[in-house]
Amino acid sequence: MKALNRSMTDESFPEVRVGLDLCSVGAVEQAITDFGDRYLERVYTETELADAGDATGPSAARLAARFAAKEATVKALRLDDEPFDWRDVEVVRGATGAVDVSLGERLARRAGEMGLLSLSVSVTHEGDYAGAVVIAMASRAGAR
Repeated sequence: MKALNRSMTDESFPEVRVGLDLCSVGAVEQAITDFGDRYLERVYTETELADAGDATGPSAARLAARFAAKEATVKALRLDDEPFDWRDVEVVRGATGAVDVSLGERLARRAGEMGLLSLSVSVTHEGDYAGAVVIAMASRAGAR
C-alpha cells in the first residue's frame, strides 16, 4: 500500500494512461462488404488478417477486436488529432493466444518521446460488439 501513499507528482512513480474502445462487429462486416480488400489493407497488417481469419476468410468479430485495440492504443498514447497509419498499431497474438501491441516506427518514436515504459492490451468480442482496453505506463519525466 505504500505506493498508493506516494505523491502523484513523484517522478519515480510512473504515469498510468488508459485507452478503451468498443467497436461494432456489424460495422466491420459492412466495411468488408462495402470496401473489401481496400478496407482490409488500409486498416490491418498481413499478420492481423492471418490471425483473424480461417479458410472462409477474415472473422469480423476478431477484426473488430483488433480495431478496438488499435483505437484504445491511440487513446492511451494521446495522439489527439495527429495523423497516423492504422497499420502502425499491430495487434499480435502470442503462442498462448494472448494478444500484444506492436508499434510501427513513427508511433514507437512518439511512445519514446512520451517516456513509454510498457503497453498492455486485453481484447474481447461477444455478439455484436468487440472491445479492448490498453494500459500504458510512462515515466513522468517523459510524459506529456
